[in-house]
Amino acid sequence: NKKIIQSVGKVSGHISAYPKGKKGFGYDPIFIPKGKKLTFGEMIQSHKYKIDHRFQAFKKIKKFF
Repeated sequence: NKKIIQSVGKVSGHISAYPKGKKGFGYDPIFIPKGKKLTFGEMIQSHKYKIDHRFQAFKKIKKFF
């Protein structure tokens, strides 16, 4: 009787013309979230995590833990 629970998190934004920042991994140096001027690669991690797609998904699913 185990339930499978899923959640989706999304972050809108655009791609930078060139990589900026050394923090994070993958797309972080080229992704600029909507309404921000810095790429995820330039942001302080605590700021990134507040808007990150994983955190968005976690906020939706945390009530099941």
